Amino acid sequence: MRDMLRAALAGAGFDVVQAEDGVHGLEVLAGCDPDVIVTDVNMPRMDGLTFIEQLRADADKRAIPVLVLTTENDAQKKARAKAAGATGWIVKPFDPKKLVDAINRVAP
Repeated sequence: MRDMLRAALAGAGFDVVQAEDGVHGLEVLAGCDPDVIVTDVNMPRMDGLTFIEQLRADADKRAIPVLVLTTENDAQKKARAKAAGATGWIVKPFDPKKLVDAINRVAP
């Protein structure tokens, strides 16, 4: 899935930095300042919802738009993601054009 996401975004001209899970994502973000973050809900070591909560606790990262790209469609998880600070929710499988359009809408 990460390879498909990278191909879709790189093909649209985005510079893509990837992480294996939420823990690795926070580590990667310590060294970069992305325009947008795309995360899944279901990840090893740290799920995407906890990742968003921890990201938003960092004042320097609080304003970065976060899109959740997931197979989940549970209303409670969506509500938790919104409360944590998610900017949007996209259900897999994703249409690359729609994903790029969503990123362009939320990117500064």
